[in-house]
Amino acid sequence: MGIGTGIALFVIGAILAFAVNVDLGGVIDLALIGYILMGAGVVVFIISLVLVSRRRESVSTVRSAVDPASGEQVTQRKTDTNDPLV
Repeated sequence: MGIGTGIALFVIGAILAFAVNVDLGGVIDLALIGYILMGAGVVVFIISLVLVSRRRESVSTVRSAVDPASGEQVTQRKTDTNDPLV
């Protein structure tokens, strides 16, 4: 599920809630189903945004130490990225 799925659910729900005017004999309330789909679309959209922003997060670690043999300062840098393409 992604951002597009959330938007699609919201749009389908809005169509069912506001544009479709069909009487099914009281068995199914299309407006209620539309509101439920709109709520689900908002939830999916928010979760997708959180996951996308979390994937782009990176962690950088810098360690400094003195080499006991030569007395020189040694700096080690490590960068971790959760993005598999980097």
